[in-house]
Amino acid sequence: MKQITAVLTLLLLAIGCGTPKKIDVIRSGEIGARLTLSEAEMQEERQVIASSGQEKIVLHDDKYGDFILMNAVKDEETGEMVATEVLQGVVVTAYFRNVAERRGKIDIRFDIIVPQSMQDSKWQLRFSPDMFIMQDSVRLESVIITGADYRKAQLRGYEQYDRFLSTIVSDTTKFIDLRNLELFIKRNIPEVYKFKTDSSFVSDEQFRSYYGVTERQAVEHYTNRFAVRMNARRRAKRDRMYARYVKVPIETEGIRLDTVIQALNGDFIYQYREIVNTRPGLRKIDVVLSGDIYESDRKLYSMTPTPPLTFYVSSLSSFTDNTEHYLTRVIERRAAANTSCNVDFAIGKFQVDPTLGNNAEELGRIRGNVFELMNNRSFDLDSIVISASASPDGKESANRLLSQKRAASVAEYMEADIGRYRDSLRREAEASIDLAGSGPEEIPEIRFLSRSNGENWSLLSYLVDRDTVMSEASKRQYIDCLEIRNVDERERRMQSAGYYDYMKQNLYPRLRTVRFDFYLHRKGMIRDTIHTTELDTVYMKGVKALRDRDYKTALEYLRDYQDFNTAIAYVSLDYNASAMAILQGLEKTAKVNYMLALLYARKEDDAKAVQCYLDACREEPSYVHRGKLDPEIYVLIQRYGLNKDED
Repeated sequence: MKQITAVLTLLLLAIGCGTPKKIDVIRSGEIGARLTLSEAEMQEERQVIASSGQEKIVLHDDKYGDFILMNAVKDEETGEMVATEVLQGVVVTAYFRNVAERRGKIDIRFDIIVPQSMQDSKWQLRFSPDMFIMQDSVRLESVIITGADYRKAQLRGYEQYDRFLSTIVSDTTKFIDLRNLELFIKRNIPEVYKFKTDSSFVSDEQFRSYYGVTERQAVEHYTNRFAVRMNARRRAKRDRMYARYVKVPIETEGIRLDTVIQALNGDFIYQYREIVNTRPGLRKIDVVLSGDIYESDRKLYSMTPTPPLTFYVSSLSSFTDNTEHYLTRVIERRAAANTSCNVDFAIGKFQVDPTLGNNAEELGRIRGNVFELMNNRSFDLDSIVISASASPDGKESANRLLSQKRAASVAEYMEADIGRYRDSLRREAEASIDLAGSGPEEIPEIRFLSRSNGENWSLLSYLVDRDTVMSEASKRQYIDCLEIRNVDERERRMQSAGYYDYMKQNLYPRLRTVRFDFYLHRKGMIRDTIHTTELDTVYMKGVKALRDRDYKTALEYLRDYQDFNTAIAYVSLDYNASAMAILQGLEKTAKVNYMLALLYARKEDDAKAVQCYLDACREEPSYVHRGKLDPEIYVLIQRYGLNKDED
């Protein structure tokens, strides 16, 4: 994990004792850094417990009637109820805390306290918190506290390195003896010297033609090669000199932004915060602090790890109702399936011609569907109803008769085709010998029925509505024609419209369809309907996700059920209004009342929260202890002194 460092430069005076003696004191355990729960957070919690919008609340009990609960505690000596008081400036050292899980995240907060007696101006203290989550350990971002003298030594190293860098020449013209080069040209080649004040560009070839040497050769002749070599050596030594002078680099990236405060006694408190993703089975998180003490680049001492600071995770996933959820299904003995195809016929004809248009492919597709149903292991095919439709071209009575004949023709064609296939199946079955001695499986006969659907105006209207060529004006004219009840008169009116030729050529052929409806029954099933139950796998996936604390996934599965488990997912994701809407409609069991107590506590409605919590505890006494694990309920317990008798 990338180390992020908070550097605190301390202007401290060196203590009187020497370094070895001070290390011995630290080694003995008399002084040392420690982990504690965040004092700022605990102070805020004490203020929340003490504050309440009501001085008293009235609750109802079925056995004892109404009673008053005051925002107070009982004085153990006098027995009187006295108001609570927050003690300021009290440091509480504790080694465990209950933390709530929200939205699949856990907010861990603790303080790293470094006593003044452990600090030294010549030292750098490097602290590393380690977080233990189940079988995993994670090194958290380090905290570094740097003494003033230690920092001065660091800065002195940078200054020495900067001085070394200043000896490296970046402008190579400084190594050229420009004065002598200019004097040589002026004395020996005066005609070229004029270029000193001439802005004309001189190429290397022109320079050679004038001087007999190239520009590079002339420059190299007047270059101090020894100085160039020395400068190159310095440049090559940069990394080595950095390591020599800057023994411990100053961390400049990833500075933690947590608040650092100094207590009145001189101790330094680093307020640490870490957001942890939850995981299945997570019950607690331990944090241990270790560290090292450095003087310059030398490690003086490795600190002994502190006792673990434990955070117990309060998760609502434990409330998950694991009861298996079943669906009731009604299974019908009869079933149906349908498909349609476009069979082309010659104008005014009804005989099936497999060679016409795309008939071979369409009829082959239907044949494949029938063969598949005949070999189905779950259903027997009883009958096939074939219905033909026609376009409005011509008289409606003639079209109805023509579509009837076309349906009958297709039925005869398919019956003969399927009959041949059925006969081949029967011969194969008779040729096989069953080892058990039983005869071949009976292949049921299939009835073919033909129907006429007449002119297909509904399909025509659908095609017109989705056509991209016809104008909106033409479509409105078509809709106006639909008001004419006599379909023959309607078709004649359309013939005079400008869109009719397009419609007849492009849309009418698609109205001459043949529909196939397949009627089946389940094999071996005698009753018309049976009822059966099966495990609701979708719901159970939601339950598993809820147990695994993957609340977003759980909600995706459980949202439609709107039951108690759905409410848990909502509460865990902080969708409180949605959870409240579900829980208020459920029977007020102990679980439901406890969830309502949480939600009312989040709404700061103490009266209803306390009432629901106490109702839950009366029905399920284990919730007395559970309430102490949930911070929101714990605040109520402390604020109103709940469950004192049970404790």
